[in-house]
Amino acid sequence: MAEASREERKNKVIEVLNKAREMELHAISQYMNHHYNLDDMDYGELAKNMKLIAIDEMRHAEMFAERITELGGEPITGFTDKVEKGKKPEQIFKSDLGLEDDTVDKYNQFLLVCRENGDSTTMKIFEDIIDEEQEHLNYFDDIGEHIENLGSAYLARIAGTPASTGGYSKGFTAMTGGEGE
Repeated sequence: MAEASREERKNKVIEVLNKAREMELHAISQYMNHHYNLDDMDYGELAKNMKLIAIDEMRHAEMFAERITELGGEPITGFTDKVEKGKKPEQIFKSDLGLEDDTVDKYNQFLLVCRENGDSTTMKIFEDIIDEEQEHLNYFDDIGEHIENLGSAYLARIAGTPASTGGYSKGFTAMTGGEGE
């Protein structure tokens, strides 16, 4: 079996980068929809953090696009998954936990594709983003457990909290002390 050419290896990396970018573009739309719904239901603190997580995802999508361009590819601009609308807080965090869990799993697989094709720079990008996605996963898991265990008492405590992120736009992981900036 002939070894893949440099161009073939690069194209495999571009392919996983575009798949990851598509996932990020979907997450941005899904999380912003959740942000609007949570804000409308007056769960400001949850809405604010959802918006900040969406901003993290925007940064990830841009990082993937920049790397695709560096490699000579064309970044995709859309996504195929459907944005699920009108969910209640009890459903939002469980659903988003599943999205993040799937993302961490797939990005670890994409990282292996990069390793197999000799692209350590893209591997590092995936490593950094996986760490941030794991923070999102942990947050969704924690909030989901609070809602499951404490129900309306937990949601009542959050009702009426401010949703404003002010001038802060670096995202959730930067705000919570993560490495993303």
